[in-house]
Amino acid sequence: MSSVEGATSAASGVRLSFGFGTDRGLRRELNEDSFLAADPMFAVADGMGGHEAGEVASRECIQTLSQQRILTAGSREATASDLQQALRQADARIRELTNARAGTTVSGTVLVEERGVPYWLVFNVGDSRTYRLSQGNFAQVSVDHSEVQELVDGGIITPAEALIHPRRHVVTRALGTGSDTEADFWLMPVEEGDRIMVCSDGLSGELSDDQIHRALSTLRHPQDAVDSLIQSALRSGGRDNITVVVVDASNINGTAGEVTLNNPETAQFPEITGADDTLPRMPLAEETPPSTAPDIADDEVLESIPDSVLAPKAAAAIDTAPTDEAPSDAFPLDAEQVPAATLSHEENHG
Repeated sequence: MSSVEGATSAASGVRLSFGFGTDRGLRRELNEDSFLAADPMFAVADGMGGHEAGEVASRECIQTLSQQRILTAGSREATASDLQQALRQADARIRELTNARAGTTVSGTVLVEERGVPYWLVFNVGDSRTYRLSQGNFAQVSVDHSEVQELVDGGIITPAEALIHPRRHVVTRALGTGSDTEADFWLMPVEEGDRIMVCSDGLSGELSDDQIHRALSTLRHPQDAVDSLIQSALRSGGRDNITVVVVDASNINGTAGEVTLNNPETAQFPEITGADDTLPRMPLAEETPPSTAPDIADDEVLESIPDSVLAPKAAAAIDTAPTDEAPSDAFPLDAEQVPAATLSHEENHG
């Protein structure tokens, strides 16, 4: 496993502190994940194709994004159109190198500003994920482009059935292969103490939203959260490559603080329910079936982390439960700006 941490401060005053790490997992021969964690972009790409092809696809995606002038350090000018153009360049490059036999998912966020107001510009292609913990509210922002998500949205299977469906790893959008490569975008104002997490499905496939929420809510430093989450995923089975990026925002409008972690009313973690509904846009069933995720004690998420890094009162219970709906202040960008494409691509990936 590799992990590094970093911090940066932009001219506008917004301060970012972040950590990141990746692990091959316990069953994969290669690590086909790639990631970027450098102001203003934080992204994770999960390659698919095997025999090093997936590794090439994810690497080329991240490299293309990192070479964009509009995404250089300190820049806050990127738009959804800029990102979509960069992703199309990555798609073309991957097809050229692999003859369209490999692909990659990608999800992440870019810190941008509009009239001096900071925003998270979240983007997604495939089933890697971007989550947000803000003012005590935890939610998955991105929406999976996967076959089971389509089945759930169509009412064909239930959320519980999606968790164990044999085609739960089949994606419906990817870069480098298939005909549907367009990204979805969301724009959200940055709040004081915001924490964003981007991950490959090697994490979300092993841990429930409750377990992810617990680590993000109680571990004060982003690198501690990254390391704890990766170790928990490995203890849960580590069946896929695991990559996690966590970034914190502070000093919004010159008001330095840690609302998400230090506010006594938001730092506490809700009682674990056992429901592992990690797919977005899923209506709640009348009765929640028993969790199909591996049975992991709540304390395992925080195992080996010193008490000094835990937020005060982190283990206490509150009434606000995590939700799998997109945050209320997140809104997708105009569909005319990012045209929709048709469902066409199916491929198991690691």
